[in-house]
Amino acid sequence: MECEICGKEVPEHNPIRAKIEGSVMVVCKECSKLGKIQKAPPKPKFRKQDKTKRPKTTRNKNYSRQDEPTEELIEDFDLEIRKARESKDWSREVLGKKINERVSVITRIETGKMTPDVKLTKKLEKALNIKLLEKVNNVDLNQFVNTSSGERTLGNVMKIKRK
Repeated sequence: MECEICGKEVPEHNPIRAKIEGSVMVVCKECSKLGKIQKAPPKPKFRKQDKTKRPKTTRNKNYSRQDEPTEELIEDFDLEIRKARESKDWSREVLGKKINERVSVITRIETGKMTPDVKLTKKLEKALNIKLLEKVNNVDLNQFVNTSSGERTLGNVMKIKRK
């Protein structure tokens, strides 16, 4: 190991660390006088773990097409929720109480600033008697093969939403 200032050899078993102008560096004994000597960092204490106490968990789960969602939130969910609530003459407070959610959550959903998760969507569907989830069809990706390069690209598959 070398001194980071002058390049002299520094013993590896006990290097000197000094803070010089705001930087902690490994230096030789002579260069350590240029700054403030730092304490050596504490050595980590390793504990031997008993493998019988903690079961080994593996996260190598193989995913298949069945794991993909079969339902998707409709595109204009925010407008549908607001129209259904207003048609029942409910305020946001009343809807919030019926589905046990805060008014701020209802407001953010109706303004499109928040997308409800599946659980909240099902609550809204039940309370307002509307359909917010639609079935997703399995798509044959081979129909989206790019004719020029012969490869499948994300741009060929995705539907671009324009406002």
